[in-house]
Amino acid sequence: FLMQTSEMLRKMCMRNLVRKYCRGLTAERKVQLQQKVVTSAVFSGKKEGYLESLSQPFLDTRLKENDLNPKVLQLIRGENIKYVTPVIKYDRNGFKARERLLVLTQSSAYVVEMAKIKQKIDYSTLKGISTSNLSDGIVVIHVPEDNKQKGDVILQCEHIFEVVTKLCILANKQSLVKVVKGSLRFRVGSGKEGTMVFTLGPEPQVFKDKTGQLTVV
Repeated sequence: FLMQTSEMLRKMCMRNLVRKYCRGLTAERKVQLQQKVVTSAVFSGKKEGYLESLSQPFLDTRLKENDLNPKVLQLIRGENIKYVTPVIKYDRNGFKARERLLVLTQSSAYVVEMAKIKQKIDYSTLKGISTSNLSDGIVVIHVPEDNKQKGDVILQCEHIFEVVTKLCILANKQSLVKVVKGSLRFRVGSGKEGTMVFTLGPEPQVFKDKTGQLTVV
C-alpha cells in the first residue's frame, strides 16, 4: 500500500511540475519547442548535424518582408509571408548555381530572383521533400508532373534543419520528408529524370561529374 501511495504521489508531483513549466512558457518559447519536436521526428538519428542543431534556436525568418523587391511583394499580395531565406538554386539542366530567395507563405513556396518569381509551388500540390543523411544543406522539393511546373527544385540552404522544418509545418507535409542515403532521383521536366549522388570528401562541394550527375560532397 505504501509503495502504491508513493507512486501515486510521484506521478502527481511530476504532473504538477510539468503543468507549472508549460504555464510558464512564453509564446515564443512554445513555438520553438513545437518546431523542434517536428525537427526531431524528421531528422533524429537520420541526418548528420542534427544533434548540433538542437541548441540553435530557429529564427522567425532570415530576411524581413521589407528586404523583398516591391514587385515581388505585389505579385505575392494577399498571401501572408511566413519565412524568407537566401538559398542557392541549382539548375536542373547543367546544375549551374544561382543565388535566389526562398519565400514561404501560408499557402505556397516561391523561388525568387530579384524582382522575378522563378517558380511557385502550392503546398497542396507538393509531392515530397528530400534531403540526404550527410551534413550537406541540399534539399529537393518535389513537384507534380504538369505544365505549370518546370521540374523539381534543387536548393542549398545554410540552415537546412530550420528550412525543412518551416516548409513541412507550413505545408503540413511532415510525412512526405525523406532523408536518403547515397543518391536520389529528381524530375528535370518533360518526363525526364536526373540523379544526385551524395558522398564524403575532405571539403564540401557541389558539382556536375563526368557522367552528368550532380555530386554533393
